[in-house]
Amino acid sequence: MTRPFGIPAMGIVAPVGIGKTDAARGLFAGSRAGLAAREGLIPGRQVYVGAVEGILPAVPPHHATRNNRLMLAALGEIREDVEKAAQRYGRERVAVILGTSTSGVAEGEAAFAFHRARQTWPAGFDYRQQELGALAAFAADALDLQGPAYTIATACSSSAKVFATARRLIATGLCDAAVVGGADSICGTTLNGFGALEALSRGYCNPFSRTRDGINIGEAAAAFLVTREEAPVNLLGLGETSDAHHMSAPDPTGRGALASMTAALDDAGLTPGHIGYVNLHGTGTPLNDSMESIAIAALFGTSVPCSSTKGMTGHTLGAAGACEAAFLWLTLHPEFATGILPPHVWDGVSDPSIPAINLVGPEAGVPRTGRLAMMSNSFAFGGSNVSLILGRSG
Repeated sequence: MTRPFGIPAMGIVAPVGIGKTDAARGLFAGSRAGLAAREGLIPGRQVYVGAVEGILPAVPPHHATRNNRLMLAALGEIREDVEKAAQRYGRERVAVILGTSTSGVAEGEAAFAFHRARQTWPAGFDYRQQELGALAAFAADALDLQGPAYTIATACSSSAKVFATARRLIATGLCDAAVVGGADSICGTTLNGFGALEALSRGYCNPFSRTRDGINIGEAAAAFLVTREEAPVNLLGLGETSDAHHMSAPDPTGRGALASMTAALDDAGLTPGHIGYVNLHGTGTPLNDSMESIAIAALFGTSVPCSSTKGMTGHTLGAAGACEAAFLWLTLHPEFATGILPPHVWDGVSDPSIPAINLVGPEAGVPRTGRLAMMSNSFAFGGSNVSLILGRSG
């Protein structure tokens, strides 16, 4: 059993809302307002995407990507707490570990289109904006931090794995606190790639429905401060596995997912009965949802309330782990918790071919358990699996 690490501060920018207050309101209401049909992302096809609507902060020209603007908005909500940590421990003792899968690719796409049309690069374009490591470098610069700073890119588990990395850095004495999280922004490369895999839904995604036909792509950013000291919401445990079944398809037996969840429980010193809610990876693809329902049913049966919040945000890819951990944080934190769980937003058509799990509807109450703890699953291409457990103090 690993002792808890505190998560005293969190910031989020997502299709359900910008900032903790708006995001909590949209999340617990089951809002799909951020999911909308878009033209022009895939030639000749309309697709539904989860977009962040609203004004984002400006960034310096050499950091000028939407990915960085999303991240800066999330960092703005934790800046004061990070500054206190930097003053307490020293700026070189606060790490920055972030996850992404797109970085500034959208700006690269625009620059290459400009070059193709005019045989010159647009003013201000810097190839380094597309580098995966650019996100952590930008955040460290924005927060004036001098500790270890790097980006993790393991597709859809990227910004869940950052919690494991931060915990190891703190535990080994390489830093005293860490800024973790992730960001991903919508770009044509991602959408056309998933389109080529025939993994995009024709409408709204429908996780675990008999009618499910694929994912919606979304964008988001979330940021957290992690410290040794316990807080109102804590990181209780985590599990990482790699089943390496297939480059883009999950192991249909759910073995990797089950091992990840079991490892997280063991790490936290908890049993399945301690878990009051699971935020499912729940992408809406036939194979993922089948695999995850097998793993959930094997570990929890139908006892634990579950939902996939991707029905509200779309799949935010490299930001998904952090975004959905942020939803746990909002559900647990006394200032933002409403006493209800994030609802499972779908068409309500159950799939008899997969194991039954307890998908929660609107206004489902937070269950009372001996120790209120909640789990979030992130399962990525190549079988990179992470399960996080967050819980309240006490």
